[in-house]
Amino acid sequence: MKLNLLSCDTQRPDRRAISKCILEISSNMTPALSNDLTDILLEGDPVEIEIDDKGSGSALRALRKSSIDYEVVE
Repeated sequence: MKLNLLSCDTQRPDRRAISKCILEISSNMTPALSNDLTDILLEGDPVEIEIDDKGSGSALRALRKSSIDYEVVE
C-alpha cells in the first residue's frame, strides 16, 4: 500500500521519533532516507512511502499518534 504523508500538525515535532516511525512502517527504507524524508515532510512538502499490507493498521495508528496527516494512494 502506498501512502502520501501530507503534514505534521504538532507545535514542536520530534524529528527523531518521526524518522523512526517512517523507518519502522516503510518497506525498503534506510535510516538515511528516513531522515531525509522526515526533513522534507517537516518543511511542508508531501512524501510518498510504501508500507506492507500486513501491518497497515498498526502503521496508520503510528502515523496518527505522531500527528502525521496522510492519504492512501493504493
